[in-house]
Amino acid sequence: MMDLLLEYWKAYLYSDGARMTGLAMTLWLLVLSLAIGLAAAVPLAVARTSSCRALSMPVRLYTYLFRGTPLYVQLLLIYSGVYGLSVVRDADLLNQFFRNGFNCTVLAFGLNTCAYTTEIFAGAIASTAYGEVEAAKAYGMSRLTLYLRVILPSALRRSLPNYGNEVILMLHATTVAFVATVPDLLKVARDANAATYRSFESFGFAAVLYLIVSLAIVHLFRRAEHKWLAFLRPVEKK
Repeated sequence: MMDLLLEYWKAYLYSDGARMTGLAMTLWLLVLSLAIGLAAAVPLAVARTSSCRALSMPVRLYTYLFRGTPLYVQLLLIYSGVYGLSVVRDADLLNQFFRNGFNCTVLAFGLNTCAYTTEIFAGAIASTAYGEVEAAKAYGMSRLTLYLRVILPSALRRSLPNYGNEVILMLHATTVAFVATVPDLLKVARDANAATYRSFESFGFAAVLYLIVSLAIVHLFRRAEHKWLAFLRPVEKK
């Protein structure tokens, strides 16, 4: 085990020569995907809960499509399928974007996590207490102010437990990045296994790193829930 780590530890953790690899690449993929998904999910969740079908139906179709198909297939379609279209190859900007495996991976991951996050936020928005909304209306708040100051802050706080699960699932989902030749943590483990034929050590060390990151994410979300969901805890009688 030690000799394998002495030879491959740098590739597992952050770099292989001039390239970012391993854990650093996995975390970079995770952060970018979550940032894209989170930024898009908030307005899409508002549209998803809208009474206007012209707004809600396209979002429902999008979330149904990306939640109903495997991420592996989505990545293959974006990495291999889209670049096979002549309209993409003929456009310089699209050609440069889709010929890069990292770009395709971030796009696929971002669209996938956005679909799940949209449904999480939409559920929280729909379950906002009726009294909160009525109290805000009684103060004369406009619809925009109502969403910005009451509905969205409340919904996002109550979404923390479910969103924490989505972040961990997205971390695990980054293991399909090797399809687009992105040197993530699992690809480094596969390369080490192919070179040494020591499967248990190669994949075992990767599993330990994934576990450590998962525990760190759980810890961060527990602290966030303790801070921002304190109002939901029962009050202890003195």
